[in-house]
Amino acid sequence: MIRIIRSDEHHIAEHGWLETYHHFSFGDYQNEEKMGFGPLRVFNDDTIQPGTGFGFHPHDNMEIITYVIDGELEHRENFGNRGIIGPGEVQRMSAGTGIIHSEYNHSGERPLRLLQMWVYPDTRGLRPSWEQQIFTKEQQKDRLLPVVVPESAENEGALRIHQDATFYLSTISPHVTVRHEFKGSRIAYVFVIKGGAEINGKKARTRDAVMLEGEGSVSITAQERTEIMLVEMPERFTRV
Repeated sequence: MIRIIRSDEHHIAEHGWLETYHHFSFGDYQNEEKMGFGPLRVFNDDTIQPGTGFGFHPHDNMEIITYVIDGELEHRENFGNRGIIGPGEVQRMSAGTGIIHSEYNHSGERPLRLLQMWVYPDTRGLRPSWEQQIFTKEQQKDRLLPVVVPESAENEGALRIHQDATFYLSTISPHVTVRHEFKGSRIAYVFVIKGGAEINGKKARTRDAVMLEGEGSVSITAQERTEIMLVEMPERFTRV
């Protein structure tokens, strides 16, 4: 089954300092029909104005993945750490037993666009931890580059989460096709960051998302230079 969710079907919230596209129920937006997809609970596409951001707030028992598209994100948390996440950089945070952090646009001049995704962990009560890494456009050119993988995976160079889910990034040249075979019963959530492509024969444009269930594989053909994020997950999972 293939389902296309167009950009204007996401819940769009305007807060002045923040424009956000909520793919699933989140915060003030409550929709019982959009409570996530497999272990993927949150998928937010945020544009944050210069010098603004999210003040300190808590999280626990969630794997949080942040990907910066444009601009710079300043991250702080209650363990005393501070970091700047730039374009092409991915951060993985395991909230575990509890963490308090803030996220701000580090620039006083330029907007910041980022994706933030929450995944249910396979284990509760973990010790909080985080890591971040940059992935270049050259690394992901015309291929699906794994940037976040399960803790048990043998893939070197990727960040690791406590769930059987893999996040891929790809920058695809015009008219080039990338393919990926799923092993076992898997589902996938594909998001077009920029550009346009045919995904298993269905056309999708900037900010469109595609849900794949029971497909066995995914084929993405770019109609122009296109940036993609793909999240591959188990068809069934147990929320702990």
